[in-house]
Parts: sequence; C-alpha cells; structure tokens
Amino acid sequence: MDIILLGPPGAGKGTQAKRLEQMRGMIQMSTGDMLREAVAKGTPTGLKAKAVMEAGELVSDAIVSALIGERLDNAAEFGAIFDGFPRTGHQAEALEFLLAERGRKLDHVIELVVDEEMLVERITGRFTCANCGAGYHDRFHRPKTEGVCDICGGTEFRRRPDDNEQTVRTRMAEYRAKTAPILPLYEQKGLVRRIDGMASVEQVAAAIDAILDG
Repeated sequence: MDIILLGPPGAGKGTQAKRLEQMRGMIQMSTGDMLREAVAKGTPTGLKAKAVMEAGELVSDAIVSALIGERLDNAAEFGAIFDGFPRTGHQAEALEFLLAERGRKLDHVIELVVDEEMLVERITGRFTCANCGAGYHDRFHRPKTEGVCDICGGTEFRRRPDDNEQTVRTRMAEYRAKTAPILPLYEQKGLVRRIDGMASVEQVAAAIDAILDG
C-alpha cells in the first residue's frame, strides 16, 4: 500500500510515519532524508545532486524522481509513505509514472488538518532535556519537578531555534501554497482523506489505521 502523508511541519507526520514503519513495515520516503543519504553514500544520483547543490542551484524534479525510483526498486515488497513529495502538479505526474512503471499505485492521500493558532502553541512550547533528549511542553507536558528531567534528572533544557511563532507561521503559509496545487488533482481521483491532526497521537494513529484498513 502506497500513501502520501500531507500536513505542515509540526502536524505529526514524522511521528505517524515512524509508527507505520514499525507496525506495518512501510518505508518512509522523505525526500530530504533520501537526498542527504544519497549524497553521503556517493551514489550516482547523489553525486549529481551534490554537484547541483554545490553550484547553489535547486535540485531538479528529475533528480528527486530518480532518488524515489531507486528507493522504490530497493523496497519493492514494502508499502511507501511519501512525505514532502509531491509538492507540485508536475511532481504528482512524475510520481504517478514512477509507481505505474513498477506496477504500483497510490492508495490514499491523507492530510493531517491542523488549526494554525493551536499549532503555533504546540510547536513554540516544545523543549527537550539537553542530556537525554526527553521531550516536554510549556503547557501540555512539564517536568514533574520544575527544572528537573523526569527521565535522567538533568537540569539543562533546550529549545530548537526555529520553534518560534514567525517561523511556524511562515511554514504554514508555505505548506498552503505548495499543497494547494496538488490536492485538487487527488480529490478528483477520490484519494484524499482528511483527519484531525490536532487530536492525540493515539487518536490520529487510529484514524489512519481506519483509513488503511477500510
């Protein structure tokens, strides 16, 4: 089963993709991760991408498509979770071609719908233990003892520099601009399903399972 997970940064796509990998043996096709891995390994496509990036240019759709094709060939028996691709109508057509030539097709396009104000609060309130990486939140999950990590007893905490309101709102605007062109394409094919991305991790997981098992 091949699916696209849509949603802005912070909507929980990564969390759900990891769970699908663990529970269903699916493979997350995150183009950013795949690009970094291909460059690090020095694969033919990775070398092309490295040359483009070192020239200060954007990696072309052709290179990204080649990366996805290689990963699909190496994971023929596994379902794929596409994250971050496609973002344009042209990329959507390329993905359809890549799948078709391997005898595959998209089964679902699942959008995690979020409330912008609530998402801003969710992301800007996040912090982690500097020692063990345990996650906390200003409002939803504070340490039991203020200033002390529940897991390791550490007393230093960190916040990601891009977990600020302006950055979150910019990402939301980018997401809307990038996904707007492709959603109608998949809606015409009856593939789009929307779920409440602001629900708990368990509730979102159950909603995704219901779609995949439906």
